[in-house]
Amino acid sequence: MITLNFDPEVDNGKIAQILADIREDPMGGWVNLPQNINIDEVMRIKEVARKITEEAECLVCIGIGGSYLGHRAIIEALSPKSEVDIIYAGNSLSKRELDRALTDVGDRDFSLLVISKSGTTLEPKVAFEAFKRKLYEKYGEQAASRIYATTDANKGELHDEAVANGYARFVVPDNVGGRYSVLSAVGLLPLAVAGVDIDKLLEGAAEMAGEKGVEMSAKYAWMRYVLFSRNYDTEVFSSFEPSTAYFNEWLKQLFGESEGKNRQGVFPASLIYSTDLHSMGQFMQDGRRNLWETIIDYPTDEMNRKVVNAVRVAHTQGGIPVLNIGVPSFDEKGFGELVYFFEMACAISAKLMGVNPFDQPGVEAYKKLLRDDGAGLAS
Repeated sequence: MITLNFDPEVDNGKIAQILADIREDPMGGWVNLPQNINIDEVMRIKEVARKITEEAECLVCIGIGGSYLGHRAIIEALSPKSEVDIIYAGNSLSKRELDRALTDVGDRDFSLLVISKSGTTLEPKVAFEAFKRKLYEKYGEQAASRIYATTDANKGELHDEAVANGYARFVVPDNVGGRYSVLSAVGLLPLAVAGVDIDKLLEGAAEMAGEKGVEMSAKYAWMRYVLFSRNYDTEVFSSFEPSTAYFNEWLKQLFGESEGKNRQGVFPASLIYSTDLHSMGQFMQDGRRNLWETIIDYPTDEMNRKVVNAVRVAHTQGGIPVLNIGVPSFDEKGFGELVYFFEMACAISAKLMGVNPFDQPGVEAYKKLLRDDGAGLAS
């Protein structure tokens, strides 16, 4: 199980009330996902993953934000063995990136997985239309059998299109927000296609969902709250494995989107060592002391371990509070633990700051401007 190098004195009564609030929240469905996962759904996910593996050389995974960051983070980190390449699209409005993804598919056999609760978010919508055209040009009437949609259970533009055309469908749970959805079908289907053992992933998450795991999440959340109250306003997530860069990106979304409201929140940043020691190392050692560092300490080789220890000591001596989160194993179980640990810690942390961990009203600002500008973006 995950280990911590800190043991703060926590207000257990306050934490107990926060946990009760999280579990009762209409968007708290992620809390019990690892323990109460629908076995039939997991079996169907595995069956569909096998079908995709048999029919396609690559799977184009279309989504943005919580619809792709979490599962991409795990796939990038573990580099699992699979005969299917995962190609990501719909996470920007760059025509260059879309053209690059189309070129990456080329003439290969491919299938589409589009992940969007409403189906109206502009970035994935644009990519879906482009890849759908390519799919129908290649396969004609058989194209629809290669499209998979993870979307709302019974409403929305993508849901309606999927029903009308017979796309295989999976559900984005109504009570689970995107950034907390890694352990639902949103993350499990692409993970299974990529060759990730989703049973072990869920096993690790279920372990962290137990009393001891939640207690550790609460300790980390409490430390963040204490540091924030002492005017530390930036958290730097650092790790020493380059393949975990996307996991850091998921963390930035998780904490930034959950806490950044009402002029509250810690600004999340991330670094990959030892590479970034030769660019940002000077600032970390001698720059402004408004930040703390959270080291995600993965199992590593002897040389890298020396760097981990040296950085921890040097930055502590330089006046940075350093929190160390020890990861027991660099595999599916370890990442299952990490995902749940951070989800619970983030929810508790936001509640301690007095903000709602599960909404993101500020995200709508740019969408409204695009709508007003006639870009055709639906809400």
